[in-house]
Amino acid sequence: MLVAAAVAGRASGAGASEALLTRKIPSSGEDIPVIGLGTSGPFEVGESPAQRAPLKEVLEAFFAAGARLIDTSPMYSTAERVLGDLLTPAMHERAFLATKVWTNGERAGIEQMTHSGELLKAPRLDLIQVHNLRDLQTQLTTLRKWKEAGRVRYIGVTHYTVASHEDLARVISREKLDFVQCNYSAGTRDAEQRLLPLATQRGVAVLVNRPFEDGELFERVRGKPLPAWAAEFDATSWGQVFLKFIAAHPAVTCIIPATGNVRHLTDNLGGGRGRLPDARQREQIVQALGGA
Repeated sequence: MLVAAAVAGRASGAGASEALLTRKIPSSGEDIPVIGLGTSGPFEVGESPAQRAPLKEVLEAFFAAGARLIDTSPMYSTAERVLGDLLTPAMHERAFLATKVWTNGERAGIEQMTHSGELLKAPRLDLIQVHNLRDLQTQLTTLRKWKEAGRVRYIGVTHYTVASHEDLARVISREKLDFVQCNYSAGTRDAEQRLLPLATQRGVAVLVNRPFEDGELFERVRGKPLPAWAAEFDATSWGQVFLKFIAAHPAVTCIIPATGNVRHLTDNLGGGRGRLPDARQREQIVQALGGA
């Protein structure tokens, strides 16, 4: 269910001061802004101030806008460490930190998750997901113990390929989980067939990765002017069109585009403000990409 959407200024598009749209996490009712931040790629840097300065700027703008959810993983080389180093105490108070466990075996999983918490400087993490379903039952057993003990607030599973959607569906059908993370975009709509409806049915929040198909969607509209109809749902860029397409699906809780560029972040956040496309407008977006 869509929770908050400021309406002022719609005639001229959604402004930067307009509140971000939020969605409720089904298992708790907690509100979360529909646009989050991924760390794969941009946050995989070293200790150089020159490398980290743009990321600090991104985080400052992210929290200033009212955004909260940041997704990371031990799979993303230095991302957890860099994020933990850059988050200030004030940011920690507002952040919703989501990481993953990506290893085999109970002991290795416990050690990895403990290390993630240390790197992120967070004694209690908001969400831990079994990354790409690796050693699923072992890690879920530990995660349930951690949740009961208060070491993590939410638990879930992830994958990033269409081929894994059926596996994700089987897992959320049989397991009691808070979150599922999957790929979904205006160019790759397979999740609409079974996974997203099932998540709604099962009361599972949905995080969406690869919203731009690693840049492929921008290539497909390269040289095309932004259609006039984009203004009907307050989109001022192709990126916002693509994000609003995803956010318009009622099963989607939060989208996590990764960026280390504050200009791109600002544009992404615009995808979480103002009006969202209706069914007809969503079909226009698909057609603009050359879809069927």
